[in-house]
Amino acid sequence: MASRDETATARLLQVGWIRRLTSHIPPRQFGRYLGVGAFNALFGYGAYAALTAAFTPRVPHGYVFASIIAAPLNITVAFLGYKWFVFKTHGNYLREWSRCFVVYGGSMAIGVALLPGVVFLVRLIAGLDRAAPYVGGALLMGFGAIYSFLGHKHFSFRPRRKAVAHDP
Repeated sequence: MASRDETATARLLQVGWIRRLTSHIPPRQFGRYLGVGAFNALFGYGAYAALTAAFTPRVPHGYVFASIIAAPLNITVAFLGYKWFVFKTHGNYLREWSRCFVVYGGSMAIGVALLPGVVFLVRLIAGLDRAAPYVGGALLMGFGAIYSFLGHKHFSFRPRRKAVAHDP
């Protein structure tokens, strides 16, 4: 017997615009994506935080350099998790890995461009100084999660189209 929450969720998913918005996202695949994404978030943020801590006493705005240096390692770890556990594709490692860099590169470029402004706003609004780069990096991760799922689903791990033979 379905619980009230399950019934309410089923009714909510029948609303026209919500159904259209979520119809292209397989629920189990998105669940696996969130699980792998949670690991990636911990790993990626850990790498960023460790590098920020290492660079801050030595380099002005060390958090920007930390973000740039951590990205290739974090992208590679994320790629393997998505390939093996979420999209479950076979072969095509170099092609899919390079496409992951395109998706994450776009996300990273936007994130690096927004990071100084977000850090400034966190310092201004929350009154945080030394913690602002950490809070700013965490805030930008939400944007990156949504952007990257759509990019990976429709670009990085998209199966190749079969060639159609044309009769002359």
